[in-house]
Amino acid sequence: MIPQTFNEWTNCIVNDCKLKLSKEFVIQRLEVYQDSNNWETERFVSLYGTAHLQNIIGWLTQALKQ
Repeated sequence: MIPQTFNEWTNCIVNDCKLKLSKEFVIQRLEVYQDSNNWETERFVSLYGTAHLQNIIGWLTQALKQ
């Protein structure tokens, strides 16, 4: 299932993937996803689309503020 909300995404990251939303993790992912020339970002867009990439960037930004 592809998360549609911040809460769904957080649940997926923390509970399903067993990752910590640490400041370091969030900053690192933002650096990758905000670089449209990064191979990871290009692959993400090819799999999930630009709209979902923008959701992820927004949710990472929100997580950083919490």
